[in-house]
Amino acid sequence: MTFKIPSAKDFALIAGIALAPVAATAGGYGKADIVDTAVKAGSFNTLAAALTAADLVDTLKGDGPFTVFAPTDEAFAALPEGTVETLLKPENKDQLIAVLTYHVVPGKVMSTDLADDMQAATVQGGNITIDLDNGAMVNDAKVVQADIAASNGVIHVIDKVILPPQG
Repeated sequence: MTFKIPSAKDFALIAGIALAPVAATAGGYGKADIVDTAVKAGSFNTLAAALTAADLVDTLKGDGPFTVFAPTDEAFAALPEGTVETLLKPENKDQLIAVLTYHVVPGKVMSTDLADDMQAATVQGGNITIDLDNGAMVNDAKVVQADIAASNGVIHVIDKVILPPQG
């Protein structure tokens, strides 16, 4: 069985999302929420599909603020073959929610708020570690683009899917 990752346009139709402009506002936030901002970027189709499968779209369209360390489509593609398809199955929804919420920190954390060896509690309940020695790292994922403003928080793009500790 093959799973087609929806395009941004397909995802917008599936989730009933209006694609809003991403321009920044005077308050330092973008006009679009985190989900719309990610969809508009075009490089988060797998993340969008996963958020839909996990029923987390409405949460990340909520008031927040949230900080999302967002893996790109390439980051999801780098997982072992079949991982994404397995996570997207309805019977694995709890595991998918755990993985996705491990990428979310409550509050708006801009790159200037980060400190070397900082621990941040995730929505999932585990902690992530920020390392600034060799560029910004979140656990073992590199931050490739920081401080993408959204109306309800901020997105930092990372190059790997970070997985919560087992057990």
